[in-house]
Amino acid sequence: MSVDIASLRILHYPSKVLREKARPVERVTEEVRAVAARMIDLMNEVEGIGLAAPQVGLAWRMFVCDVPENEDRSASSDPPEATTRPMVCINPRFSEPSRDLVPFEEGCLSLPEIRGDVRRPSQITVTAIGLDGEPFSLRAGGLLARCWQHEHDHLEGVLIIDRMTQLSRMKNQSAVKSLEERARLL
Repeated sequence: MSVDIASLRILHYPSKVLREKARPVERVTEEVRAVAARMIDLMNEVEGIGLAAPQVGLAWRMFVCDVPENEDRSASSDPPEATTRPMVCINPRFSEPSRDLVPFEEGCLSLPEIRGDVRRPSQITVTAIGLDGEPFSLRAGGLLARCWQHEHDHLEGVLIIDRMTQLSRMKNQSAVKSLEERARLL
């Protein structure tokens, strides 16, 4: 099956593919590289910091991210909390999560206008394949670690509304129903 790269766009909840468990990418091809480039463009257009393939309608185990450096986070800290350029993670796996669970308000490009507190480990190690087809492992902390975990959740069919604290879930109940209702009318 060939992907129409130009037609890829960010899908909104309750699109079915957002609830599917994504399938591994068998090999890094020109098509995979083109999809990754389009995903980075889409993410940048809406000023996001991460985007998973299911969010553009592809049940692939791949995500892109670009967490900019600022006065609070650096790509050169140990572990890094930002990126110096967009990165692509194909078939990512996590290991060595820190034991702490830090609450932080998250949003999602597929759940516009919905934000809530999600508790996640502050550090994590990802092992994935890059666009060059080579495996790599990186450890991250702070917002970069959170971004990786958020995007990885998309590969499992999990959304922030599933991970939010109970209070955040209650606060967003009507906004989620509104998205579901809007989808029914389309």
